[in-house]
Amino acid sequence: MKSGGMVGFEPVEWFNGGLFDSDETLPLTWEDIDDLIRATVLDWSDIDPPILGTLFERGLDPDKRSQLGAHYTDRDKIMQIVRPVIAEPVMAEWAAVKAQMADLIDNAPAKTAEKLLVGADLAARNRAFDRAEALQKAFLERLKAFRVLDPACGSGNFLYLALLEHKNIEYLCNLEAEALGLPRAFPSIGPESVLCIELNPDAAELARVSVWIGEIQWMRRNGFEAARNQILRTLGTIQCRDAVLAPDGTRAEWPRADVVVGNPPFLGNKKMIGELGEGYTLALRKAWDSVSGGVDFVCYWFANAWDMMLAGHLVRAGLVSTNSIRGGANREVLTPIVDGRRIFEAWGDEEWALDGAEVRVSLVCFDRTKGGAVRLDGKAAPEVFSNLTARGEDLTTAARLATNANVAFQGPVAVGHFDLTPDSARAILLAPMNPNGRANKDVLRPWLNVVDVVRRPSGKWIVDFGEMERSDAALYEAPFEYVLMEVKPEREQNRDRQRRERWWRLGRSGAAMRNALVGLRRFIATPETSKYRLFVWLPAGTMPSHKLYAIARDDDASFGLLCSKFHEVWSVALGRKHGVGNDLRYTTSTTFETFPFPAGLTPNIPASAYATDLRAQKIAATAADLNAKREIWLNPPDLVQRVPEVVPGYPDRIVPISPEAEKTLKTRTLPNLCNARPAWLDHAHKALDEAVTEAYGWGDDWRAGKLTADEILARLFRLNQERAAAQHQERPQGAGSGRAGTDQGG
Repeated sequence: MKSGGMVGFEPVEWFNGGLFDSDETLPLTWEDIDDLIRATVLDWSDIDPPILGTLFERGLDPDKRSQLGAHYTDRDKIMQIVRPVIAEPVMAEWAAVKAQMADLIDNAPAKTAEKLLVGADLAARNRAFDRAEALQKAFLERLKAFRVLDPACGSGNFLYLALLEHKNIEYLCNLEAEALGLPRAFPSIGPESVLCIELNPDAAELARVSVWIGEIQWMRRNGFEAARNQILRTLGTIQCRDAVLAPDGTRAEWPRADVVVGNPPFLGNKKMIGELGEGYTLALRKAWDSVSGGVDFVCYWFANAWDMMLAGHLVRAGLVSTNSIRGGANREVLTPIVDGRRIFEAWGDEEWALDGAEVRVSLVCFDRTKGGAVRLDGKAAPEVFSNLTARGEDLTTAARLATNANVAFQGPVAVGHFDLTPDSARAILLAPMNPNGRANKDVLRPWLNVVDVVRRPSGKWIVDFGEMERSDAALYEAPFEYVLMEVKPEREQNRDRQRRERWWRLGRSGAAMRNALVGLRRFIATPETSKYRLFVWLPAGTMPSHKLYAIARDDDASFGLLCSKFHEVWSVALGRKHGVGNDLRYTTSTTFETFPFPAGLTPNIPASAYATDLRAQKIAATAADLNAKREIWLNPPDLVQRVPEVVPGYPDRIVPISPEAEKTLKTRTLPNLCNARPAWLDHAHKALDEAVTEAYGWGDDWRAGKLTADEILARLFRLNQERAAAQHQERPQGAGSGRAGTDQGG
């Protein structure tokens, strides 16, 4: 065996056994060992420990990062939590202690060059300094006993900066006490003040190294001697285990601490079974039965921190989450915090642009203090609500209105390759009549997803057997054969018994949506997530994907109300932001069913009932004009031709008249139109908004310029609350509250 050019190294007997035969060690080549030896002669004294976490994350399998929560948090983001949770409250306590100390010393007999103190004056001065020193020592003892816990520490970046801040506070207190005339004290706070739980043993070991390096660097940079022999010692305060689920299937316990800080794993609810395993996920949800089963993984850290506060085992907490914590089922873990005491510092929507973690995040700091200063996004706020806003009204209390129920639906979830290319679909449509005497057009529908709606249609179709039994579906020979070959193998592996056994049906068929759309010649659709809140008309018979919401109204007045500024302001405020682009998210429950339509124009009233209402007529006329102009811009008549479908009963196809026209049409999309906001579009929207304003009876205030976005939101919220109170009085005893909650599926 040769060394491969290693400097000053000769292989010896022990190299072939012991440590290097252990399964717990890293496999090293001779070149690796050569690199390690060369590294030992370098000066590592100024290395920044957080870089170790970056290197560690990049070395992980990308598919495993989400399980470990290994998303590097930069220094500025960490300090946005460390300052309000650790530094500011502790320094405020020190300021009060220092004021007492200064008062004692200032009121003591003074010693001057001309006058030496003796007798009673000397005794009084000594007593004052003794009391001041006792106050300092008592504070330092509390500071020394102060513990910071990171229950998902990764490679230790939070711990490292928390330790430095802790030591900085002690150092500053000693300097300020010395300035008052007290003796200089030696630093007493060390790595034992930071506690950690980390599942990955390599990350836990790296956290120990980071903390020790931080301790040594701080001591040397501030002029104190640090250990030189056996520099890195055992650090038992960093535990390697699961932070939320114990081995026996119960809730994992955390060590007692004064504060909790950290960046728990980013893992969405729908990905937990795939990433963590079905057994673990079910055990976790069973152990935490007080937490909704539909929450993201990070929510269990928030719940545990709050439980510790309620038990008196924790004073404050500051945690990082994806910004999905602000809505849906996730928000429910923040609701008891707001109801019980307060979120005292929050950043609702922060960029997170590093590789491997392309999300938007929220930083949430909370405690059980009643009253006191509150900040949101760095600015003073009266209070922070559970959706991490601080408007004058708590919009999280907006109620779902009975007038809006059973009108908006999420599109069906396919769960399988039910979709067909345009050519395949038309070949099936043209196939001969089936044994049941029916044509295949019964079970084929044009299929639209978000891209089809906001950009250009792809022309896809979908096989849709609805609620048919297998024997009936099989009579449609070509469609059934397609699903048999393309869908059945995948669905037979599905965890859901219904989806396994009824593999020919869509995963969630949307029966409620189908029933609501019966008899309509068209319906309104909007993307679940998009940069702009857009509404479009879709022809009856088309199938929206699960990323679209279908609204079962076919009148222009309803379309106009949804396209108005009033609904836009409401949906933006009550919706959520999603993804790297921070796009707007729409739901049936929180944004549609809570929206207070003008009286007499609510979705539970047939359009025919208000056909003679002048308000509805004006809204309908301006909405139809807006849509007509928009459609001409999207599909200019001189660039497209409308071609009948190969069989009757479907909308015409819109096709470009030439390759040049096709190139132009690719730029004619709704997002591009909204980005450009040409004058004609602006005028059309203003005309629509004025008509909707009159319907609410706010026309004079609109013309006077009083209806700002905040004012519109406040008025709509008051309407929501008034109608919620009225329907509560009408509701039979024992019925639900109707408070906006999780999303409704179709």
